[in-house]
Amino acid sequence: MRRRDFIKVVVGSATTLPLAARAQLSGGIRHVGVLMAYAESDPEARAWFAASREELQKLGWVEDRTIRIDIRWAGASVESIERSAKELVALKPELILSSSTPSTAALLQQTRTLPIIFALVADPVGSGFVANLERPGGNVTGFTNLEPTLGSKWLALLREIAPRVGRVVFLFNPATAPYAEYYLKPFKDAAASVGVEAITDPKRT
Repeated sequence: MRRRDFIKVVVGSATTLPLAARAQLSGGIRHVGVLMAYAESDPEARAWFAASREELQKLGWVEDRTIRIDIRWAGASVESIERSAKELVALKPELILSSSTPSTAALLQQTRTLPIIFALVADPVGSGFVANLERPGGNVTGFTNLEPTLGSKWLALLREIAPRVGRVVFLFNPATAPYAEYYLKPFKDAAASVGVEAITDPKRT
């Protein structure tokens, strides 16, 4: 996900929800949780969050004065993501920002009442997070910039780079990418149309 897209999600979410208006009117401190499915040492993820904090400050959201942010850097481990989700929900923030499909799934295992905003989910409807894109329903909403035809576009790009390729392997971790089938069918269909052997290889890491 591009840095500016992540910033738009975090800043837009924090400034357009009713809690923002209430905080500015009441002078109280609003409480937001953030679950990042990245390691704290990940430089790109840290840059995303640092930029988000900077933009929030420009809009008058100052940590420990108008907003309190509890963040958990869970990494890619499913166990760590689930543990961090449980910790965040126990803190009872007014909303939780989620960075990915696994982190959103983990949060929904813990709460069906606290508002959750995801920054990037591969298939929010197919994953069961929202009823539909127009009216999500429930306690979850967010943004996605992915759609299934990307699977075929990946193959097209690879063929452009290496036109003589005859066999392609699609690697994914079923524990952190339960939505993989969303991309696999377009990938396989595209491979069949150009005579490329498509191999799927789910690997747990």
